[in-house]
Amino acid sequence: MRGQQQVYDYLTQQGIVFDYYEHPAVFTIEESSHYYRGEGTTMCKNLFFRNHKGSKHYLVVMEAQHSMNIHQIELRLHQGKLSFASPERMMKYLGVTPGSVSLFNLVNDVNHEVVLFVDSQLRKVERVSFHPNDNTASLVISVGDMMKFIETIGNEYQFLDLYEGGVENAVG
Repeated sequence: MRGQQQVYDYLTQQGIVFDYYEHPAVFTIEESSHYYRGEGTTMCKNLFFRNHKGSKHYLVVMEAQHSMNIHQIELRLHQGKLSFASPERMMKYLGVTPGSVSLFNLVNDVNHEVVLFVDSQLRKVERVSFHPNDNTASLVISVGDMMKFIETIGNEYQFLDLYEGGVENAVG
């Protein structure tokens, strides 16, 4: 299987069941949509940011069909001015290269330095899709298993209402 073995090891260890799909390398949501599989599955967009000083890093996970500019994200996260993290920071904190940012990157953040923000709407879907830290494959898991992953991985996290205006009750 394509992807980082530590993703598969962690999912297995947590009892998280997944469907596996291979496809050509994809770098954008538009490219991914050509290979999208899994009826009833929500494809996710994953964005990696850093704060203005470069001292804090954030992974934002949302439904792929939503577009949001960085200023809107800054307003929702309440973390000050943000910018996209460089490929070097991506490798250092998430262990991946551009195009492979995913919720599952948190298995590489052993010091739990990345704060996770997840669109609260994702808790209302049946299944979600993420890369296994390699953009040539996708894994589909239930939203319950996504919650299990988030709760057990050890990173600070919050669910945000990214489209209606505000932060839900912070969890984690």
